[in-house]
Amino acid sequence: MLDYNAAAAVAAIVRTGSFEKAAKALNVTPSAISQRVKQLEERMGAVLVERGIPCRATDKGAWLCRHMELVGQLENELVAQIPELGDISSGPVTVDVAVNADSLGTWFLPAMAGFTGRSNVVINIAVDDQDYTVDWLKRGRVLAAVTSMPQPAAGCTVTALGHLRYVSTASPEFMQRYFAEGVNAEAMSRAPVLTFNNKDTMQGDWLAANFGSLPAPPTHWLPSTHGFVEACILGIGWSLNPIDLVAAHIAAGRLVELVPGATTDIPLYWQVSRWAQNQFPELTRRVVDTAKVSLLQR
Repeated sequence: MLDYNAAAAVAAIVRTGSFEKAAKALNVTPSAISQRVKQLEERMGAVLVERGIPCRATDKGAWLCRHMELVGQLENELVAQIPELGDISSGPVTVDVAVNADSLGTWFLPAMAGFTGRSNVVINIAVDDQDYTVDWLKRGRVLAAVTSMPQPAAGCTVTALGHLRYVSTASPEFMQRYFAEGVNAEAMSRAPVLTFNNKDTMQGDWLAANFGSLPAPPTHWLPSTHGFVEACILGIGWSLNPIDLVAAHIAAGRLVELVPGATTDIPLYWQVSRWAQNQFPELTRRVVDTAKVSLLQR
């Protein structure tokens, strides 16, 4: 049988980020926490916690943490139905969700606000590229994800949310510096571009679609949705930005579209485990309803 005290220790370490904080949360000594985890890892023959600052779960540790979250939800439900059991409730349940940065920076937080305001649930949001958030589901690290992948992960349902529209933007000064002779392939190969991280292919895909094959332009690496907009305004580089974040800047003349009308629409889907869908139907309803009014519907 599973040693639930040890499993709770693993979950607390991952949730708080350290053995010391986990010990305080469980009201035991750090040495007791360390011993519980060590014994469980030895019994399973696998490392469950990556020691560091902060401590993180391995893939197997993440599955164990997910199990403990489910146990906590079941305990809360049991106490609600049989209050005579007393205070065995494990407190708020954590729901882990993977979201792409641009959704997080535009429409997703209002959906979460509508959900958390009506539930005893806390949200743990992991940020990744929309082409990779589904991998978090496949590895058991999250219960739901906003993803560009329509194929359902095992045990999950899929709902189409709409399209997030992007436009290519730069400051007027940047346009004058790099595109005084026009926005063409040669100029694009010289103009610095902003890239979120090494998973971000959006700017490269847009270049290929509009200018064909050309040498990769100089790249500024900037892992921030709102930082992209600010960097464009400041003339650091050009990039694709969600239309909702730059429409007012374009109207005010602070930004200019590189190629007017050459938009990129990224389809987004909500994938959620069937267990989470059954336990938290309001979560899906809030996400879908918010997406309907925030994303481009076709």
